Amino acid sequence: MALDQSFVGRTYPPTAPYEVGREKIREFAEAIGDPNPVYTDPEAARALGHPDVIAPPTFVFSITFKATGKQVFEDPQLGLDYSRVVHGDQRFEYTRPVRAGDQLRVTSTIDSIKSLAGNDILSVRGDVHDEAGDHVVTSFTTLVARAAKADEGAAHEVPAQAEESG
Repeated sequence: MALDQSFVGRTYPPTAPYEVGREKIREFAEAIGDPNPVYTDPEAARALGHPDVIAPPTFVFSITFKATGKQVFEDPQLGLDYSRVVHGDQRFEYTRPVRAGDQLRVTSTIDSIKSLAGNDILSVRGDVHDEAGDHVVTSFTTLVARAAKADEGAAHEVPAQAEESG
């Protein structure tokens, strides 16, 4: 069943603040294999004009995707079958880097819903603001909800000809 086009433009309430920690940034940088000291060494970050360590550009995905999951995926009115969802695309537009100590809130908005070959393409924008209300980054996430196969429901049925032979 196609997703309801009337959800385009729906904006969900801002999330509770997420405090960005130095250790989370360090763990993320290690996980992606990026040894840049600006992610782990406050002095290296200050030498580049930052007040503390900054996060790698894709770090914010963990925050925005969690917000999308809690609000958009779990919205019973939207009717998205998350078991059929694959990640299609991701991009970010930054005003400034995410920094250790930031208190970030995410406001999710459904930007578009399109149907293509029976699949639903859902685009969600996550606007991230700091504790002062200043814009930090916007995340653009594209998800594909794969269509159910026509024979999926009949996978466990015994074919009629098999019942007749005997």
